Order: sequence, then C-alpha cells, then structure tokens
Amino acid sequence: MSVFLQRVRIDNKGTAPKKCIVEEKGEPMGSKKNVDMSATEDKIKVVAVAEETSQDTTKIITTAPKRVRSKKYVAVRAQVDKTKKYTVSDAITTIKKLSYTKFDGTINFDGVVRDVGKIGSLTLPHSTGKSITVAIVDDNVIAQIAEGNINFDALVTTPQFMPKLAKHARVLGPKGLMPNPKNGTVTPKPELKKAELEKGTFELKTEKKRPVIHVTIGKVSMSDAALAENIESLFKATKGKLLSASISATMSPSVKLQVEK
Repeated sequence: MSVFLQRVRIDNKGTAPKKCIVEEKGEPMGSKKNVDMSATEDKIKVVAVAEETSQDTTKIITTAPKRVRSKKYVAVRAQVDKTKKYTVSDAITTIKKLSYTKFDGTINFDGVVRDVGKIGSLTLPHSTGKSITVAIVDDNVIAQIAEGNINFDALVTTPQFMPKLAKHARVLGPKGLMPNPKNGTVTPKPELKKAELEKGTFELKTEKKRPVIHVTIGKVSMSDAALAENIESLFKATKGKLLSASISATMSPSVKLQVEK
C-alpha cells in the first residue's frame, strides 16, 4: 500500500493556513511547493496534533487509499452478527460456513489479555497441521548458521555450546531463534525438549507492546470437536487473564467468542 506524505508548516495556533509551504517526501532536499489547503482539505488526514507554541511546528499529513473488500468477503461478512458473542461450538460452525478459500484455510484465535508479556507454555491437544523443524546445536549446525543457512523453526542447545552461539546472536535473536534457559531451549537434555517442541509446544505470549495474542488453532478441514478442544485449552491457559477473543479463517471475517470473566 502506497502512502503519500507531506510536511506542512503549521502556525502557532496549530492550524494550517489556506496557503502554506509543503515539503514533498522523495523530492530533493529543500524542495517546497505552495499548496492551496482549501482545495485539499477533503483529501488529507492529520495524524498528529500540533502543540500551541510561539514557534512554527512541522506536521505530517498523510493520504492513504481506502481499503476495498472483495464481493465474496462482503457477502460472508453480512452473515455475521457483530453484536453477538458465539459459543465455541456455534463459532466453529459459523467460521466453516464463512470460509470461502479453495484451499484448506487456517483458523486463528485472537485474544485480548490483561497484561503484556509471557503467559506460559502451551501444547494444544490436537495438531494444527503445521510441522515444526527443531535443530539441536552441534558444530555442523553452527557452521550452517555462519553460512546463513537457517533451515529450522526452533533451536535447542546444551549449555556448553552457548559461547559459540553467542557470536551469532545478532542473526538468531531477531528471528526469535536464540536459545534461552527461560523457555527451556538451553538444557542438558536437548533431545527431550526437541520432542516436546515437535509435538507443538510453544510459548504463549502477547505482542511486544500490546496485550494481544494470536494463535493458530487448526485447519478448516479439522473436526469441530478437535478445534473446540484446542480453543478450550487456550481458555484454560489464559483463565483470569483473557478479556475478549475471536476466531477467523483465512480471508474470512472474525466471529466473537463468549469468554468467562
């Protein structure tokens, strides 16, 4: 999605004059244009508020294209009661009806919890259909990392390899692959942790800055009972912390769930 940016000089009352100087992003440094603001007011959105000050303030004004939904999406969205909170069983039935992809869509659980951070480890009772590749660190794996060949979803190591892995922390860290004693991926028994992770055990945690969790709970083709058990296990793991939740399938609208407070 392309976004058009303008820098506009705002007067000390925080309002834009009818005629003002605009600096265009992407133009040569110092390039400015006179713009008739009265002709463009209906096409711009001010995304910050200028503080009242005796000095001029630079303000960012943006325009973005309106999101257009497909006819199929609009049609299925009309079938959802946005004011209603569904039981787990009814929500799964509804989502399967709303899913219109030709491939086997993924069903996701999105929830709002009380606080930002880690909630705990969780293993869903039924496979979500996603396979996880787990590597145990040895000299060969370290050599592959050094070459940029990272062909695994999780990395487990014994404590003695941590000094060698530390050299690659800048590569592994941003990808969330750096082993850590807190999540059990640094252990004297890496084979046991590898087997646990391959079963689908994962760290249930929120986004970095928002108390929101996102979890894949399965595929549209899975049985209603298996999907329901996966959702119930999430309810148990977040008991007393979950404020609201919904589920959705690939390219479908979401359906709100009834949550015990």
